[in-house]
Amino acid sequence: MRLFLPLRTAFALTLCASAVAALAQEVALPNGEMPADDTRVEKLGTVTVTGGRVTTLPTTLPTTIEGIKAERIDRVINATDSADALKYFPSLLVRKRYIGDYDHAVLSTRASGTGNSARSLIYADGILLSNLLGNGASFTPRWGLVTPEEFARVDVLYGPFSAAYPGNSVGAVVDVITRMPERFEAHGKLTFAQQHFTLYRTDVTPKTKQGSVSLGDKWGDWSWWFNISRQDSQSHPLVYATRTPSTANPATGATVVTGAVAELNRFNQPWLLIGTTNHADTQQDHAKLKLAWQVAPGLKASVTLGLWDNTVARASEGWLTDASGARIELNPGNLPISGSRAVSLDGKGYSLTAADFGQTREKLQHVMHGVALRQATGGAFDWQLAASRYDYRQDQVRAWAPTTGAAFNPNAGRLTDQNGTGWNTLAARGTWRGLADHVVEFGLQREAAQLRNAVSNIAEWTAGVPSSAPVSRFEGNTSLTSLWAQDAVSLGEHWQAVLGLRGEQWSASRGLTANGAAVFQHPTRKVSALSPKFAIGWAFSDEGTLRLSTGRAVRFPTVSELFQGGVNASTGALTNGDPNLKPERSQTTDLSADWKLSVGTLRATVFHDATRDALYSQTNTTVTPNVTNIQNVDRIRTWGVELAAALNDAMVRGLDLSASVTFADSVITANAKFPASVGKWQPRVPRWRANAVASYRWDDALSTTLGLRYGGQQFNSLDNTDPNGARYQGASDFLVLDARIRVKVNPTWSAALGVDNLNNEVYWNFHPYPARTWVAELRFDL
Repeated sequence: MRLFLPLRTAFALTLCASAVAALAQEVALPNGEMPADDTRVEKLGTVTVTGGRVTTLPTTLPTTIEGIKAERIDRVINATDSADALKYFPSLLVRKRYIGDYDHAVLSTRASGTGNSARSLIYADGILLSNLLGNGASFTPRWGLVTPEEFARVDVLYGPFSAAYPGNSVGAVVDVITRMPERFEAHGKLTFAQQHFTLYRTDVTPKTKQGSVSLGDKWGDWSWWFNISRQDSQSHPLVYATRTPSTANPATGATVVTGAVAELNRFNQPWLLIGTTNHADTQQDHAKLKLAWQVAPGLKASVTLGLWDNTVARASEGWLTDASGARIELNPGNLPISGSRAVSLDGKGYSLTAADFGQTREKLQHVMHGVALRQATGGAFDWQLAASRYDYRQDQVRAWAPTTGAAFNPNAGRLTDQNGTGWNTLAARGTWRGLADHVVEFGLQREAAQLRNAVSNIAEWTAGVPSSAPVSRFEGNTSLTSLWAQDAVSLGEHWQAVLGLRGEQWSASRGLTANGAAVFQHPTRKVSALSPKFAIGWAFSDEGTLRLSTGRAVRFPTVSELFQGGVNASTGALTNGDPNLKPERSQTTDLSADWKLSVGTLRATVFHDATRDALYSQTNTTVTPNVTNIQNVDRIRTWGVELAAALNDAMVRGLDLSASVTFADSVITANAKFPASVGKWQPRVPRWRANAVASYRWDDALSTTLGLRYGGQQFNSLDNTDPNGARYQGASDFLVLDARIRVKVNPTWSAALGVDNLNNEVYWNFHPYPARTWVAELRFDL
């Protein structure tokens, strides 16, 4: 750690540390939550779930679990989608680049960066929303299948401490619990958001419009809920066209241009920015129907059907202009037969191609199904059966890719088709309370994923169909079958312990990687693993609880890590995936102390994570020629400290405060294939993170909120050779302020005005984050 922190780093940490030191809360939920009597009860630092709600969380576990209720989300967060509920949770970050970001909004946790999406789990009413087809920014959880209007609460379990979850829980388990009505309900919500994004030569004002309607009722033993929503959103530019400064003379006839922006890239090397791409114009439609039937006292059946439809057009903007001031761009209307255009910039020669001004059209229609039958009486034995399926009914991306030369076609393109992709889950679970002081949970689970990806040439990029076999494709299946059990036992008045074990068998099958005539068909693989868990809680006083949790997690490779890529035409070798990857194996420990004060609770946590065979894309520098693909990194070690606290109605009645500060030292300690990375920070895991929220309830109708989010220095590369994080493709530190004012006009109508990034910070996580964004809401609740 640097001896002297930057000024804003010191400011953010001082503010949040001061808040943590001063704050506490009524129960161990550092978002300022007060638990409802029918949802959670605090006992010896243990969270206990009661009532008949669907939840993936264990019934009893002495470890760190955070939560936030829907009422608080409405009051303090500018929530335009479900991912925003996690905005102020300790140590968590969702990499959301714009409103409607469906393919990069992945979750970062204590010991995992935003490139490790497969190291966390997101559920909605027990239905898996995490996209475990791959690991990385493009495998985003399906946040769009649950809306903020449905929320009852959101809970987060930190770490792989419950035997009920696969090894993807090593970072966190997010459990979204949605509402079912007790009487007739009708809700409507309109949202408008806008930012003014000015950077380099870009000056745009992206807007977002959202509309949502929900209806629900309960008729005797039956209840139902229906929600439909529409969102039209525009993004700021996400990608920049770049050039390394040329030393070549201009080609004969080259057009003299100006307008490039010269600066240093993330490696502190000179480069030129010549334009932007990936201006996303997105339309998302969401519909969900939930049905529940109280079959008998304590026995309930439920069905969930969800549809998510997403249409995207991505455009570009060139900055180079000729002597007349006209922009130099390439599109189907002005594309030269050569496919490129020669230009002269500052007396040096460059060539512009269609790839610099990319355009795509995307059409996705995904369907989610879930069914559950559960008995929850609180008696000696309760059980649950659940199944879910997520289908890519349609998933096509069309990219402009003109052909040149004798076969010149300015309208040609490439079609990437993922139809047939999806995942399904099946689980049986029981809870037995037949022995005094024991709660035994056990279950049998199966999760299966299949990925189909084919890339074909098309003669007309916006609507054409493939005229021949795919030019490349990859596909494969994975499955995980698990048997688990854990016993929570009271060891006297002040002690409670949980001992668990998870046994798993993973398989990969139907693996195929092809490029034209070259086809690799990969053999079936099977791997078995055991993951023990242990947690213990000690109430050392009426006000204090000490909790220790430790668990092993085995995170198996995803389909894309194994098989995605191509075949080198000259060597016949695979160019990206590796079907022989080892699974990640992590041992994670959490030691927490909670103190109940007269006004709340303060929590201090020390955590440690040791991961072997971590999965990263890297270059094997020990072979000639070097090979770059997904590889196992031998060892990564992370340790850190997290402080979290909250206070309700203490210093001033109506003032709620919460804050957290996290320090994490995450270092690569062994990596035989890339020795230069040893001793370096794990990518996108900053040393410091902090959040703080102050919300004041002026009366029952009016509340105001001010929030702070901070992330420290980080790197994108394994060897940390990219110190200039405040640039495109870099990962920068940031200090962001948010604000919100909410007024309840009457029992039916309410309105809110908020702003995210109030201080208009320019910050990056490879792509630029949004500028200052205003959010206005009008809501109807009956």
